[in-house]
Amino acid sequence: MNAQDLNKKKAAEFATKYIEAGMTVGLGTGSTVAFFLDALAEKNIEFTGVTTSNRTAARGAELGLKIVDVDEVDHIDVTVDGADQVDTYLNGIKGGGAALLMEKIVAKNSNKNIWIVDESKVKPTLGTFPLPVEVVPYGSGQLERKLAAKGLNPTFRMTDAGEKLVTDGGHYILDLHLNGIDSPELLSQFLSNEIGVVEHGLFLNTADTVIVGGDEIQVLDRQH
Repeated sequence: MNAQDLNKKKAAEFATKYIEAGMTVGLGTGSTVAFFLDALAEKNIEFTGVTTSNRTAARGAELGLKIVDVDEVDHIDVTVDGADQVDTYLNGIKGGGAALLMEKIVAKNSNKNIWIVDESKVKPTLGTFPLPVEVVPYGSGQLERKLAAKGLNPTFRMTDAGEKLVTDGGHYILDLHLNGIDSPELLSQFLSNEIGVVEHGLFLNTADTVIVGGDEIQVLDRQH
């Protein structure tokens, strides 16, 4: 296991301390969450899981975890998810795994959101990681051109087979290649107002706690 994966595993295992028997737990998507699922299965406690992607649901079922649809629960106690980039204000970019829409739905319906990352994901400002934007297929070419004209450098995310990637929700992903994001709030507002945009990967004021895996575990809490 390389150093980065080892740090992900450390953060994931630490996060299981926040999970108690009887909880309803949001389960994120991605490589760090995969370690979290394994650690949860080893902990062997009774909880109800709500997943943010089909592949997390499938992996949870393989591990014997109780998985239900988000609409079957009346609350989510805590969600544990990864992030592609986190800034010093605990804002983040998510969606590298193309699950940003479901991740944001689960996050917004959670009492507490915990992100688990390795130390390479923590940056002074956001934007060096491509910002995913989930868009409806119809008119997506028009939207791509409009975003390009705004200097946002969009590209369609493609599969290994050379086709446009389709999300679990049946949408495309436009990745915005930015050198940095000076004002995440303004960019968030702009993208949310664009017709054809379903959701974007700026997760602002979402994470309550970020667990950073490195030589030592860091626990960063949002200042409310």
